[in-house]
Amino acid sequence: MLSGLNHITLSVSHLDTSLTFYTKQLGFKGHVKWDDGAYLSLGDIWLCLSLGRPCEKTDYTHIALTVEESAYATFVEKIRAAGVSEWKQNKSEGHSLYLLDPDDHKLEIHVGTLANRLESLKRKPYAGLVWL
Repeated sequence: MLSGLNHITLSVSHLDTSLTFYTKQLGFKGHVKWDDGAYLSLGDIWLCLSLGRPCEKTDYTHIALTVEESAYATFVEKIRAAGVSEWKQNKSEGHSLYLLDPDDHKLEIHVGTLANRLESLKRKPYAGLVWL
Protein backbone atom coordinates (compact mmCIF):
# COMPACT_ATOMS: atom_id res chain seq x y z
CA MET A 1 0.00 0.00 0.00
CA LEU A 2 1.24 3.48 -0.82
CA SER A 3 2.01 5.69 2.17
CA GLY A 4 2.84 9.10 0.70
CA LEU A 5 4.74 11.16 -1.81
CA ASN A 6 8.35 9.97 -2.14
CA HIS A 7 10.02 12.53 -4.39
CA ILE A 8 9.58 14.76 -7.43
CA THR A 9 12.04 14.76 -10.36
CA LEU A 10 12.14 17.64 -12.82
CA SER A 11 14.10 17.72 -16.07
CA VAL A 12 16.09 20.95 -16.25
CA SER A 13 18.07 22.44 -19.13
CA HIS A 14 20.68 24.28 -17.01
CA LEU A 15 21.45 22.61 -13.70
CA ASP A 16 23.18 25.57 -12.04
CA THR A 17 20.42 28.02 -13.04
CA SER A 18 17.73 25.72 -11.65
CA LEU A 19 19.72 24.93 -8.51
CA THR A 20 20.10 28.65 -7.82
CA PHE A 21 16.38 29.27 -8.44
CA TYR A 22 15.19 26.50 -6.12
CA THR A 23 17.67 27.32 -3.33
CA LYS A 24 17.89 31.12 -3.51
CA GLN A 25 14.39 32.08 -4.69
CA LEU A 26 12.28 29.30 -3.15
CA GLY A 27 14.37 28.32 -0.14
CA PHE A 28 14.98 24.63 -0.87
CA LYS A 29 17.97 23.08 0.91
CA GLY A 30 20.64 21.74 -1.43
CA HIS A 31 22.14 18.37 -0.45
CA VAL A 32 24.30 17.12 -3.33
CA LYS A 33 25.03 18.03 -6.93
CA TRP A 34 26.67 15.94 -9.65
CA ASP A 35 27.29 16.35 -13.40
CA ASP A 36 23.70 15.54 -14.39
CA GLY A 37 21.62 16.37 -11.33
CA ALA A 38 21.10 17.55 -7.79
CA TYR A 39 19.07 16.57 -4.73
CA LEU A 40 17.26 19.20 -2.69
CA SER A 41 14.58 19.19 -0.04
CA LEU A 42 11.89 21.43 1.37
CA GLY A 43 10.34 20.09 4.54
CA ASP A 44 9.51 16.48 3.71
CA ILE A 45 9.59 17.04 -0.07
CA TRP A 46 12.62 15.52 -1.83
CA LEU A 47 13.30 17.13 -5.20
CA CYS A 48 15.64 15.79 -7.87
CA LEU A 49 16.79 18.14 -10.63
CA SER A 50 17.84 16.02 -13.59
CA LEU A 51 19.74 17.53 -16.51
CA GLY A 52 17.75 16.85 -19.64
CA ARG A 53 15.36 18.38 -22.13
CA PRO A 54 12.14 19.63 -20.57
CA CYS A 55 9.10 19.49 -22.83
CA GLU A 56 6.56 22.27 -23.21
CA LYS A 57 3.57 22.05 -20.92
CA THR A 58 0.23 23.55 -21.87
CA ASP A 59 -2.06 22.03 -19.25
CA TYR A 60 -2.84 22.80 -15.60
CA THR A 61 -0.33 20.26 -14.24
CA HIS A 62 1.78 21.93 -11.54
CA ILE A 63 3.48 21.48 -8.18
CA ALA A 64 2.04 23.43 -5.24
CA LEU A 65 4.21 24.48 -2.31
CA THR A 66 2.97 25.77 1.04
CA VAL A 67 3.69 29.22 2.44
CA GLU A 68 2.31 30.55 5.72
CA GLU A 69 -0.20 33.37 5.34
CA SER A 70 1.97 35.69 7.46
CA ALA A 71 4.87 35.27 4.98
CA TYR A 72 2.86 35.33 1.75
CA ALA A 73 3.04 39.04 0.87
CA THR A 74 6.78 39.23 1.53
CA PHE A 75 7.40 36.10 -0.52
CA VAL A 76 5.36 37.43 -3.46
CA GLU A 77 7.22 40.74 -3.33
CA LYS A 78 10.58 38.91 -3.39
CA ILE A 79 9.58 36.71 -6.35
CA ARG A 80 8.19 39.61 -8.37
CA ALA A 81 11.26 41.78 -7.61
CA ALA A 82 13.42 38.96 -8.99
CA GLY A 83 11.45 39.06 -12.26
CA VAL A 84 10.14 35.50 -12.00
CA SER A 85 7.45 34.82 -14.63
CA GLU A 86 3.87 34.14 -13.57
CA TRP A 87 1.63 31.79 -15.59
CA LYS A 88 -1.81 32.24 -14.06
CA GLN A 89 -3.81 34.52 -11.79
CA ASN A 90 -5.44 32.99 -8.72
CA LYS A 91 -9.19 32.45 -8.89
CA SER A 92 -9.66 29.86 -6.13
CA GLU A 93 -9.80 29.78 -2.36
CA GLY A 94 -6.70 30.94 -0.50
CA HIS A 95 -3.83 33.11 -1.67
CA SER A 96 -1.80 31.59 -4.51
CA LEU A 97 1.05 32.79 -6.67
CA TYR A 98 1.49 30.80 -9.88
CA LEU A 99 5.06 31.03 -11.15
CA LEU A 100 7.44 29.37 -13.60
CA ASP A 101 10.87 27.97 -12.83
CA PRO A 102 13.74 28.58 -15.30
CA ASP A 103 12.51 25.69 -17.51
CA ASP A 104 8.85 26.75 -17.35
CA HIS A 105 7.80 24.07 -14.87
CA LYS A 106 4.58 25.34 -13.34
CA LEU A 107 4.65 25.99 -9.61
CA GLU A 108 2.04 27.33 -7.22
CA ILE A 109 2.87 28.96 -3.90
CA HIS A 110 -0.29 28.43 -1.84
CA VAL A 111 -1.67 29.49 1.53
CA GLY A 112 -4.09 26.89 2.81
CA THR A 113 -4.75 23.21 3.24
CA LEU A 114 -6.91 20.50 1.75
CA ALA A 115 -9.30 21.01 4.69
CA ASN A 116 -9.63 24.72 3.80
CA ARG A 117 -10.32 23.88 0.15
CA LEU A 118 -12.95 21.26 1.01
CA GLU A 119 -14.69 23.68 3.37
CA SER A 120 -14.79 26.33 0.62
CA LEU A 121 -16.40 23.79 -1.74
CA LYS A 122 -19.33 23.49 0.65
CA ARG A 123 -20.01 27.19 0.09
CA LYS A 124 -19.13 27.36 -3.62
CA PRO A 125 -19.03 23.90 -5.28
CA TYR A 126 -17.35 23.27 -8.63
CA ALA A 127 -19.61 22.30 -11.54
CA GLY A 128 -20.42 18.60 -11.29
CA LEU A 129 -18.93 18.25 -7.77
CA VAL A 130 -19.60 14.90 -6.05
CA TRP A 131 -18.46 14.21 -2.49
CA LEU A 132 -16.73 10.85 -2.17
